[in-house]
Amino acid sequence: MRFLARRIYYFPIDCFDGITGKRDRLTPPKGLIFIGSGNFREQGERLLGILRQYGAVTPQSHILDVGCGIGRLAVPLTRFLDSRGRYDGFDIVKKGIDWCNKHIAPNCPNFHFLHVDLKNDLYNLATEQKASQFIFPYPDNAYDCVVLTSVFTHMLPADVNNYLAQIERVLTPGGKCVATFFLINDAIGQQMKSGKSYFNFSHQHEGYALLDEKVREANIAFDETYLKQMITDNHLNLSGIYYGSWSGTVETSPDFQDLLVIEKPV
Repeated sequence: MRFLARRIYYFPIDCFDGITGKRDRLTPPKGLIFIGSGNFREQGERLLGILRQYGAVTPQSHILDVGCGIGRLAVPLTRFLDSRGRYDGFDIVKKGIDWCNKHIAPNCPNFHFLHVDLKNDLYNLATEQKASQFIFPYPDNAYDCVVLTSVFTHMLPADVNNYLAQIERVLTPGGKCVATFFLINDAIGQQMKSGKSYFNFSHQHEGYALLDEKVREANIAFDETYLKQMITDNHLNLSGIYYGSWSGTVETSPDFQDLLVIEKPV
């Protein structure tokens, strides 16, 4: 219903943009964009900048985009990666993957998009398949960089733990994972109590907290110490934390969410 409501709301604008040619072929209709705020193309360029700065990606990199959505990062990467580079993306929302396979993949032979049918309270209730048991359909040591933007913020601990194990498996030694989270530590906890943060994760659980107990995967924040241990347990190194603007604890930040750089040891 949420997807349908968006299509109806943006239908007049999308029709106008399509008729007048205002929307180019690599920009999806607004009614189909189900994740992320702001200008689709500008946000994609911003994400590419983050990958170049924190993920050390080059035009020859092999990149796995977990939760690739409707191609927000893939679109700018079509101009960045050369013929030696490779992009793979998967998502649980089929309409996003269908759009990418229709508009991006035909002209970019090194770009591949895959729909995976996994249950999520926010995006997909039509299946019982769990992310905690999902095996990434990609070979070992295949990617220089794995990226997850606003994915772990919608996943419970068992799901995150499994994905970290899969990320460790598919990363090349020395490869980087650039991922966003909502983190909670003492300083951020004080910001939430004082009402100075954008979100207040008030439903506390062991190692994590929820924004909404009824829709558990709507937004999830992790205790920073708990998450660090999970990363270590999966034989990965946490090389950087860049706190997001959501918590109000920093004046400048690379993203609204907290950005983590995770590496696979050489």
